[in-house]
Amino acid sequence: MARVLVVEDDQFVRSALIRHLKDASHVVRSVGTALEALREVAQYGFDVVILDLGLPDLDGAEALKMLRGITDVPVIIATARDNENEIVRLLNDGADDYLVKPFSVEHLSARMSAVLRRAQSGTGGGGGSGTVTERVLKVGGLAIDPLRRQAELDGMVLDLTRREFDLLAFLAGRPGVVVARKELLAEVWQQSYGDDQTIDVHLSWLRRKLGETAARPRYLHTIRGVGVKLEAPGEARA
Repeated sequence: MARVLVVEDDQFVRSALIRHLKDASHVVRSVGTALEALREVAQYGFDVVILDLGLPDLDGAEALKMLRGITDVPVIIATARDNENEIVRLLNDGADDYLVKPFSVEHLSARMSAVLRRAQSGTGGGGGSGTVTERVLKVGGLAIDPLRRQAELDGMVLDLTRREFDLLAFLAGRPGVVVARKELLAEVWQQSYGDDQTIDVHLSWLRRKLGETAARPRYLHTIRGVGVKLEAPGEARA
């Protein structure tokens, strides 16, 4: 059972979502505007927010940014917009997942379950694999503490989102090992399928915070057609 906030102004869609979620034994609250959503999140504790973009008072993308300013509750975007640039922007702005309307209740349930598992596991799959331990993981100048959920680079604390930390910690538990994208989806995103673009977006933002680029990597190395590895500078092999 999860505490879910549905932010949707279309009464028909909203009612269908509420009915489905309640049938699945979730506790549901719902609002039809962005400002109401912000008030709800500030007042109540939710496990996940389902956020429509076409809200009457404020665009959902702006609402997402405002939500991220007050909470790290997982947010699933429900949108009729399928523009690739829009989806990338939403992921960059802090969305945990997105669904393009129309979608089935089964699809929503699967995405919700994956997001909730990630939030509950805290280390993005480390508990399931047993390879990310309680010790501080060190790779070159990187130090990742899974228990404190803190990462440092050359002694400076990195300001990482929950997903960026999960991705970095997972790779740091396997230094020098090329991890396939399929494995990243399964272990970090806890999804058996998904869009590689989701991984690329988070890798891009993580690289920026590590002071590198895909063209000039220091720690994060993409092996075309194979996967990604985390390796200390000077240790990377061709």
